[in-house]
Amino acid sequence: MTSPERTEHLILPGVLTADQATATVRGILAVQREDGAIPWFRGHHLDPWDHTEAAMALDAAGEHAAAGRAYDWLARHQNPDGSWYAAYADGDPHDVTDRSRETNFCAYLAVGVWHHYLATGDEAFLDRMWPAVFAAVEFVLALQQPGGQIGWKREADGTPVTDALLTGCSSIHQALRCALAVAEQRGEPQPDWELAAGALAHAIGHHPERFLDKNRYSMDWYYPVLGGALTGEAAKARIEEGWDRFVVPDLGVRCVVPNNWVTGGESAELALALWMVGESDRALEVLQSIQHLRDPESGLYWTGYVFDDKAVWPEELTTWTAGSLLLAVAALGGDEATCAVFSGDRLPRGLAPECCEAPR
Repeated sequence: MTSPERTEHLILPGVLTADQATATVRGILAVQREDGAIPWFRGHHLDPWDHTEAAMALDAAGEHAAAGRAYDWLARHQNPDGSWYAAYADGDPHDVTDRSRETNFCAYLAVGVWHHYLATGDEAFLDRMWPAVFAAVEFVLALQQPGGQIGWKREADGTPVTDALLTGCSSIHQALRCALAVAEQRGEPQPDWELAAGALAHAIGHHPERFLDKNRYSMDWYYPVLGGALTGEAAKARIEEGWDRFVVPDLGVRCVVPNNWVTGGESAELALALWMVGESDRALEVLQSIQHLRDPESGLYWTGYVFDDKAVWPEELTTWTAGSLLLAVAALGGDEATCAVFSGDRLPRGLAPECCEAPR
């Protein structure tokens, strides 16, 4: 059982005390099913991306056995084509509520697997999960377009949706680098994946026209940085460009403009992106600004807050919101595995042309 001693590295002034960190981890564990599934909350659905995010938070908190069960759930319920469905009711693998298969959902397994390996050093786990990672990446790359971007999903009937999402593709970029790290660790280089990752990074950095226009959403603002496709001065310039549009001082980050709605997940992810570009002080301020979303009873966080109405909305305490906050705190606190996954340390470099680091 999680104890304050196991979460001491998650202490962050104005964000989490040791007891609060312990409560948040226990809140996620309370939602996890015995078979390893982590739905948004009990009675809601599970999607593979958010399930993985919550599992990563458990690893950051030292709950490696619980995280391992979450990854085993994915391995057991992977579709023959390497995918997972977009939604499972309450994490029940036999109750699929959305049979589309989203590429960024499927790719994210590689991020979680590499994070778990770095946290545990468990070579047997890496070997066990390799077939699932390999199949998932192959499913994703089958939807890569000539311009480098990756199509959004396959519909339930298998029809490919070739329109690309900038946020999703940025997440896939991180996942491809993690998958390459797994392959390298196992001595099974994948040069085709390297080329795919480089082409994807180039598209993200230089060809916004190849993606659906979703620039009203804060995720499209910071995800090219969070996913590692933009680095250096290009990353810093992008953060500055969107700051005033999306950040609401003392409240958090808007999900979408012009709506007066801040969300915990987007705020925590922005904090992580800020840490990646060396802006730890601003990252801390963002995390401190969303403490009004914390539920003291469960230790979890409300998804969002409509500040015009002074109302929590929707009224749901989600494991992935808590997970994203714990990962941001873990990075700021120097957790080795989390820092390595999001800083790019121990991930392949040089996959994209050097010009991708130049300001846009």
